[in-house]
Amino acid sequence: MTNVCDLAPDYIRAIAPYQPGKPIDELARELGLDASRIVKLASNENPLGASPKALIAIDAAMDTIARYPDGSGFDLKAALADKFNVDAAQVVLGNGSNDVLEMAARAFLSSATSAVFSEHAFAVYPLATLAVGATGITAPAKDYGHDLAAMLAAIRADTRMVFIANPNNPTGTLLSNADMLAFLEQVPSQVIVVLDEAYGEYLPQELQSDALIWLARFPNLIVTRTFSKAYGLAGLRVGYALASAAVADMLNRVRQPFNVNSLALVAATAALNDDEFIARSYALNQLGMRQLTQGLHLLNIDYIPSYANFLAIRIGNATAMYRRLLEHGVIVRPIGNYGMPEYLRVSIGLAAENNQFLQALEDAIKD
Repeated sequence: MTNVCDLAPDYIRAIAPYQPGKPIDELARELGLDASRIVKLASNENPLGASPKALIAIDAAMDTIARYPDGSGFDLKAALADKFNVDAAQVVLGNGSNDVLEMAARAFLSSATSAVFSEHAFAVYPLATLAVGATGITAPAKDYGHDLAAMLAAIRADTRMVFIANPNNPTGTLLSNADMLAFLEQVPSQVIVVLDEAYGEYLPQELQSDALIWLARFPNLIVTRTFSKAYGLAGLRVGYALASAAVADMLNRVRQPFNVNSLALVAATAALNDDEFIARSYALNQLGMRQLTQGLHLLNIDYIPSYANFLAIRIGNATAMYRRLLEHGVIVRPIGNYGMPEYLRVSIGLAAENNQFLQALEDAIKD
């Protein structure tokens, strides 16, 4: 008798599904813990919650949810175009930035092509590549970050895409504007560079990306960003890409109709100009980063210096430590699937949440 799963293409059956962070309610059920006492520092969410302006906009739009959303995302596209000084035709909206990454793969990759991404880079890049039957090429990392020279060397005649996360998830490493520009100048024109800037709002002013300035010069550049992190809209799933109008048109051809829901559209439009909330989120992240790094120093635990809202900490038997932390009511993220079996990724939380993690870590080390 035929196994119907064997009918799926080999490249689909070879995919290992993405593993999200463990939900609080799931841990509470598994270990019989009080959900209100569990701290989740696994998914790089904003501990302040959502932009207040977004919440007001959601409330005002609740009576519209029986209608389909604006499939063109006109208002949000216009707001993004105005904020970033681009044409609305250069904006592509996604159900989170993951959706836009997958659109890029569907639009420009095929079974006859390849894509390059770095070792220890975001897991969605190989998933999106494999899902269209393309060949994934992993370039070796340098100090857990992107080695741009190695990535250039990995480009083949059939390569049509390079994925770069800056800052990188899960390591938090950062490439300078000068290094990124030099890379773009050397990449063959037939290779699309997807620059994933999901954590850009957590960078200090002097390190902010120049990517949008480069769009006019490099028609093979796609910049992706999200409202899931600093803007606190992870549950609504809304992200976007900025590219040349021609490239944006290709992405829109594979975009699903109504891929961004109506509440996400109004929330993102309102949140985009909530500069006060972004400033508070940035300041809290800076304080939390200092709190965690100082606590880790006291515990003699190494970590990778991070420019995002999380830290990758080196803990030896990370899988065992992850389980011990769960027993203490703290959820972090094991990243063995990123080729880092000795590391855990820890999101920056509120001060009390960071303290609970550090105390649980100290207690777990003594267990």
